[in-house]
Amino acid sequence: MKLVVVDYGCGNLFSLLCSLRYIGADASVSADPQEVLSADRIILPGVGAFGDAADLLERSGMKEAVLAAARAGKPLLGICVGMQLLFERSYEFGVHAGLGLLPGEIRPLAGRIPDYLPVPHMGWNKLLIHRQDDPLVGQFRTDPYFYFVHSFYACRCDRYVTASADYGVSIPAVVRKGAVYGTQFHPEKSGENGLSLLRAFTSEGVRLA
Repeated sequence: MKLVVVDYGCGNLFSLLCSLRYIGADASVSADPQEVLSADRIILPGVGAFGDAADLLERSGMKEAVLAAARAGKPLLGICVGMQLLFERSYEFGVHAGLGLLPGEIRPLAGRIPDYLPVPHMGWNKLLIHRQDDPLVGQFRTDPYFYFVHSFYACRCDRYVTASADYGVSIPAVVRKGAVYGTQFHPEKSGENGLSLLRAFTSEGVRLA
C-alpha cells in the first residue's frame, strides 16, 4: 500500500512522519502531485492560518491532486488545518474557499465559548464518540483523550461528525464523509490513542471507504 503525506509547505511533517514510521507504516512525504494521484491513502496535514494554507495548497499544485484522489474514492485524512481545508469555506481573517469535500464552514471559537475559556483551545480534551461503527474512532470503548491546538472550528456539519469534544461548544473532533476523514486534534501528538487512530487509517486490513 502506498501512503503519501502531502507536502505543500504547511504542516508538521517531521513529527507526523516519525509517528507513522513508529507504527510501521510505509509512508513517504511528497510535494509531487503525481505521487498523490498514485497513492492508495493520503494524509493532508496543516498548521497556521486557513487562508495561507489554502493558498499554498493551490500554488503547490496539490489542490487538484488531492481533489482528484478524493473523488476517485481514495481514503484521505486531514489533520488540524488539513481537516478544516476539507470544508467549503473559512472565516479566518476574511473569507477563504476550502476544498468543498465536506459541507460546512470554519468559524472562530472567540465569541462562541464562555469568556473564561482561553483561545486557542490548547491541550488534552476528551472525545465523545458518536459512531461506534466508524473505522477510526469506533475502536475506543472509553472516552479517549487527544491533543488539540486550534482557534477555529467546523460548523454546520453535524451529519458528518463521528466524534466531538466539549469546549464551551461542541467541537467536531472527527469527521467523515465516505472515505474522506478529518481530525481537528493532532494524532501525532496524542500518545497511544493517536497512534491507534493512525494505525487504523494506515492498516490495509481496515476498510475505510
